[in-house]
Amino acid sequence: MELTRNLRVDTVSRLDPTPPRQIEVTRPVSEAVTLMRQERVGCILVCEKGRLVGLFTERDLLNRIMGTGRPLTVTMDDCMTPTPVTVHRRDSIRTAIKKMQGGGYRHLPVVDDNNIPVGILSVKRIVHYLVEHFPAAIYNLPPDAKNLPSEREGA
Repeated sequence: MELTRNLRVDTVSRLDPTPPRQIEVTRPVSEAVTLMRQERVGCILVCEKGRLVGLFTERDLLNRIMGTGRPLTVTMDDCMTPTPVTVHRRDSIRTAIKKMQGGGYRHLPVVDDNNIPVGILSVKRIVHYLVEHFPAAIYNLPPDAKNLPSEREGA
């Protein structure tokens, strides 16, 4: 099957990861929230001297700040997800999918050999890639796969 081969051969760079939105580890959560709202993203990378040290997502905001009643003045190092799972631009798409699936992640930081962020890979990018390979199957799926029509629709 062509898709199986493509998933092994095509690299993460083929998915055109979005540019990394970053914040320094010493900055308060309020700045992270402002940045996330301005950029309209659900995830930002937390860096120290340019290197990736953590990840901050909408879930972190809800579970580690809002859910516990902590103030937005807390610094990023107190509420981020430390040492996030990452991929490199040259990793296969299959590798990225396995990492996302295995950890239940919606975003993966893309880093270079020095752990410097070069992008963020989202589930949305992977879905678009899959739609490229199976447009007819994706666009023609019924709303409920268990409820298929008994007769053919249309003329």
